[in-house]
Amino acid sequence: MSTIELTASPLDPADAIIDDVVQAGDGWTGVVRAGQALRIVDLHGNQAVDTLLYDAHDQAERYSAQDTIRAQQGIYLTTGSRLLTGSGRELATIVADTCGRHDTLGGACSQESNAVRYGEHTRHMHACRQTFLSAALAYGHGLEKRDLTHNINFFMNVPVTPEGGLRFEDGVSAPGKYVELLAHVDTLVLISNCPQLNNPCNAYDPTPVRLLVWDAEAA
Repeated sequence: MSTIELTASPLDPADAIIDDVVQAGDGWTGVVRAGQALRIVDLHGNQAVDTLLYDAHDQAERYSAQDTIRAQQGIYLTTGSRLLTGSGRELATIVADTCGRHDTLGGACSQESNAVRYGEHTRHMHACRQTFLSAALAYGHGLEKRDLTHNINFFMNVPVTPEGGLRFEDGVSAPGKYVELLAHVDTLVLISNCPQLNNPCNAYDPTPVRLLVWDAEAA
C-alpha cells in the first residue's frame, strides 16, 4: 500500500480560470494544458469521480494503471503519484491530496457489470461507461469506444483482500476534500461523476463535485 500523504494546495480558487460544478451522473471533458493544475473537489463527501486521461495530441498515449502502479510500487494513488502512459510518459502528477488515497483498480461501472454484480434489474441504470462513451463521441478527433481503457476512481475506497480480490467500501473522503493534478503535457480529461447507487462508493447517494483549473502562471 502507498504511504498516505495529505498535502494541501496553495492555489486560491479565486484565481482559477475554470470553476465548474458537475452534477451526479454527469460528465465533463476538457484539455488541461501543460503546466496547468486541475483540482477535483468532493463537495459532499464519499463521491467517486471516474477519470480518463490522454495526451491531447496523441490519444494512443493514455493513462495506464499497470505502468503507474509498477512505477510507484503501490496500488493506491496519492500525493506524488506520477500518472503514466503505457510507454512510461508522464501525463500528470498528483501534487496535492487532502483525501489520502484513490483507487485505480476498480474500473468504471457499466450496465453489464451492474447486472452481473447487483442483478438483472439494475442493467438499465445509468453507468460511467455510458458517460465516458458519450463524452468521447462528442469530443470527436477519432476518440471512440475502444479508447475507453484504464481509469482512475478519485475518492473511491477499494481495498484489496488477502486473496487478491477487490471490495467496494465506504469512502475515506469527506466534504471539501480534494485532489489536484499538475499536467506535464496537454492532457485530455474525461470525467464521469459516478451515478452508482448499488455499492457504498457514493454512500448510495451520488452528489456533485467541483472542478477548478489554474493557468500555468498560478500553478
